[in-house]
Amino acid sequence: MPMPRILQENSPAANAALAILACLLWSTAFAGIKIGLRYTDPFSFAGIRFMLAGLMLAPFWWRKCREKGKAIRENLHLIVLVGFFQTFVLYALFYFGITMVSGAVTAIIIGASPLVAALLAHHCMGNDPLTPAKTGSLGLGVVGVIVLCLSREPWNTPAGLMELAGIGLLLLSTVTSAYGNILVARSRKSMEPVMLNSLQIFLGGLMLFLLSLPLEGLPRRALPLEYYAVLLWLAALSAIAFSLWFVLLSRPGVQVSWLNLWKFIIPVFGALFSWLLLPDESPTLSSLTGMLCIALSIILFNLAALRQEGRG
Repeated sequence: MPMPRILQENSPAANAALAILACLLWSTAFAGIKIGLRYTDPFSFAGIRFMLAGLMLAPFWWRKCREKGKAIRENLHLIVLVGFFQTFVLYALFYFGITMVSGAVTAIIIGASPLVAALLAHHCMGNDPLTPAKTGSLGLGVVGVIVLCLSREPWNTPAGLMELAGIGLLLLSTVTSAYGNILVARSRKSMEPVMLNSLQIFLGGLMLFLLSLPLEGLPRRALPLEYYAVLLWLAALSAIAFSLWFVLLSRPGVQVSWLNLWKFIIPVFGALFSWLLLPDESPTLSSLTGMLCIALSIILFNLAALRQEGRG
């Protein structure tokens, strides 16, 4: 079965469409995770989710890759590194952090990841410079994230210190996510993207599940249907969104900072889905103001990138 044209076409419009789709899928995860955590512990939930996601992707590369063993041996170091940073460490921090923070605030904090990714890419990859215009637009996006965070006023809640600790864990998860993206971008064309994603996400999920055993014990078997529905949805969106992201990262000419800037979509729609699906969360005027700042930062960054390409 041939791949859809948009997955084969390497153009700015196609790349932007795929990045937006991946971010929209990711934005549904925050409310889903909060629902799933009502019934189970964070590390076992994350481990099962990502092992399932890796298995879901296996049929899409298993027959196409003729020398699977050779490809795995030659790229084993990459698979382990990406699985460790992009899935195990990232989601260990993320799932533990989200137990202390609301779904909307989690989505907001993850919105800081493009700034972290842009800064790391600027220092680690020679082809990803930060111009003053790009820096200004990123700064505006960060202002939006800060406004959204302040709107929650975590210091006024009984569990304020715990919520601040959760925010710190979520920010650390953005650092590991950025580093994982750079690892993938540095290894362009060394391994088929869907195969790499399937193997790394399964390996990272296995690490998370093994971590859960001494800390949380064996997961319960009899759980409500809502839990299994959320688990399957989260596994499917991980398989699809990560694969789209890895395809984009493997394409020549796609810069890590440009690609990760689209993640500013995640706090907007992540918060919206949380407000719609979680009865104890609701928007405020300041949160909506922060969302406008983030949307404007995306427009300004892309205008700056277009002007830079026009001069080049």
